[in-house]
Amino acid sequence: ARFQQTMLRIKDPKVSVPFYVDNFGMRLVHWIRFDQWGFTVYFLERQKQDAVSPECSMDATTIDCERYLMTMDGSTLELTHNHGSEGESSFEAWNGNTGRDVGIDSPLYREAPSVRGFGHVAFNCDDVYDACSKLAASGVKFQKKPDEGRMKGLAFALDPDGYWIEIVKRQPL
Repeated sequence: ARFQQTMLRIKDPKVSVPFYVDNFGMRLVHWIRFDQWGFTVYFLERQKQDAVSPECSMDATTIDCERYLMTMDGSTLELTHNHGSEGESSFEAWNGNTGRDVGIDSPLYREAPSVRGFGHVAFNCDDVYDACSKLAASGVKFQKKPDEGRMKGLAFALDPDGYWIEIVKRQPL
């Protein structure tokens, strides 16, 4: 078995897909629309330097894109969009980092759920401070900047749905 994907539920693919493409160098490699169940899944990959995938856009995908997805050597971020959520002002994805277990004085406190779950996805970079500076210049919001809090030198950016994205320094092999 190989690790294939991590799935995040999103409100609007026209916002979330470009966010990951533009800010994290990911590439949309395939998408599948399930009209009978009312959702579409978008698969994004942070491609290796020598990887070449068929052309895929938000408007068109192909059987070659599906073949690439099913045979690629790597993993993807799967963004799942429930049709209609982009127009719901009350839609909010649970990012997994809020709950009653953090204590009532925490900014992460919420009545429901009672405990936190999923935490974050992460991207390695050569220079956390430089990466965060570029993200901030692009308008990306942060849960934690590199010199905030107890853990210095790493950051947590926020995607359009409030999921945490850890920005951490790549260690030489």
